Amino acid sequence: MARLKFGRKAKIVATTFVATTLLVLLVANLALGDKRIDQQVPVLYSVEDAQFRRSMGVILGPAMIAGNRVEALVNGDRIFPAMLEAIRGAKRTITFETYVYYSGTIGAEFSRALAERARAGVKVHVIFDAVGAGKIDDRFEDDMRAAGVELEKYNPLRWYTLAQMNNRTHRKLLVVDGRVGFTGGVGIADEWAGDAQDPKHWRDTHFRIEGPAVAQLQAAFMENWIEITGRVLHGEAYFPPLAPAGSQTAQFFVSSPGGGGESMQLMYLLSIAAATKRLRISASYFVPDDVEVRALADAARRGVRVQIVLPGAQIDSEIVRRASRASWGGLLRAGVEIYEYQPTMYHCKVMIVDGLWVSVGSTNFDSRSFSVNDEANLNILDPDFARDQERIFAEDLKRARRITLEQWQSRPWTEKVWEHTMGLLSSQL
Repeated sequence: MARLKFGRKAKIVATTFVATTLLVLLVANLALGDKRIDQQVPVLYSVEDAQFRRSMGVILGPAMIAGNRVEALVNGDRIFPAMLEAIRGAKRTITFETYVYYSGTIGAEFSRALAERARAGVKVHVIFDAVGAGKIDDRFEDDMRAAGVELEKYNPLRWYTLAQMNNRTHRKLLVVDGRVGFTGGVGIADEWAGDAQDPKHWRDTHFRIEGPAVAQLQAAFMENWIEITGRVLHGEAYFPPLAPAGSQTAQFFVSSPGGGGESMQLMYLLSIAAATKRLRISASYFVPDDVEVRALADAARRGVRVQIVLPGAQIDSEIVRRASRASWGGLLRAGVEIYEYQPTMYHCKVMIVDGLWVSVGSTNFDSRSFSVNDEANLNILDPDFARDQERIFAEDLKRARRITLEQWQSRPWTEKVWEHTMGLLSSQL
């Protein structure tokens, strides 16, 4: 009998220990990240003001630098050939970081190209997020490593990393020979192939960069590489002298929890506060908090035309869509125009302010990107580039359906309850 009682006590102790451990890990992951900005950013200047450029360079970190050429690549039919051409033409180094990397035609093509360059003597360094690239075929990894590719996983799920498992690298970076860079929202998967012609082929934009800002992309990759491996990659093979390649002023900056994660949120809030005419946002996942809702609503009330294009029914996360809709009331009442893209999943992440300032990259308009993930954005201050982005935005608007305040208010009560419930989880979406 005593032995039986002892066994029950041991079981209770063990169960309590496991439950406590899981609770501690849950709290640690939910609390991961820097303190979010919880006060409104005052309106002090426009994007045309020299002070805006100074503020962005000083507050966000890397300087705004002239002499760049940024090219928009619309959809997979243009994105993947450009990236693969750069990889296949590499002479010395390739650094590549991505969140999504799946098996399939596109994944196989990239794996072959990276392996071939490694066999040719090019130093190839690759970072996959351990969760985002969880669907990759082991054979792809084995073939790349056998060819000499240095492949690392970001934050693999191990017992000693459980307290940080909520932190993922969501950055999309490719730098070839330290001279040509790519960034944006695209993942390495067949969903991004094609030309957004049907629901199986997503709509997205990626960007090709030449000029001095490429060194900032390379530095962003090095941050995660050192974090994972403890090894430093440097020298001319990675950071060559970079002559001007165009006329665009640009800045590439990163954010991560514990390392200034709130800087991405701050960049968006400063940009919104500086808008005077029009603000156009493409967002694949849009779950703003109260501060961000107020910033967008205030912009609309002071006369800025605010237009936001989001995914419609064709979305890979219905939970995120529902949580997003829960936040629309204050925006629609203030005059913000919200549109849902109809043909396929809309995965673009672009902000255009007053036809001058553009921010593109991996960042979603949500708490996860602003404070939990490792993210990276390219900012471009150039009227010609902004004009081209506005043209692309206008094309997307033609394929989107506007959601009015009346439509939002008259949706079924079951949807309202579902969306409100999902909205309670917005800080983790």
